[in-house]
Amino acid sequence: MTPGEINGALLAYLGDAVIERLVRKKLVQSGGKLGQLNKTADSLVRAGYQSRAGEKILHLLTEEETCAYRRGKNIHTNSVPKNATQNEYKKATALEALFGYLELKGETERIEFLFNKAFFDGAEGENDSLDTD
Repeated sequence: MTPGEINGALLAYLGDAVIERLVRKKLVQSGGKLGQLNKTADSLVRAGYQSRAGEKILHLLTEEETCAYRRGKNIHTNSVPKNATQNEYKKATALEALFGYLELKGETERIEFLFNKAFFDGAEGENDSLDTD
């Protein structure tokens, strides 16, 4: 089965782990105490934050990547985390599906580029998220 044949929910399942790993790696590299690192990681992997992160990179996506993003966004679900709107949850799931898709394709450099642009390269103070002191 190719990455293009895997459904959006499975891509998001994998992408969730990819994003979690990247967030933890970035935070460990930034230093800080474990408790604060966990608090910061929790805030970065919430649906609301991921939704905004995804919006920041939409203009950078190829047509193929946009299709993977849409597959994740179109997943039908009845559950939404209590700290997110349904729209935020759909966009966060779309971002996770994109990262899952790229992971299956072995696009490590592209994952790193998009992750850094989405989570740590914004004008909205995202770099402050690494402030662990």
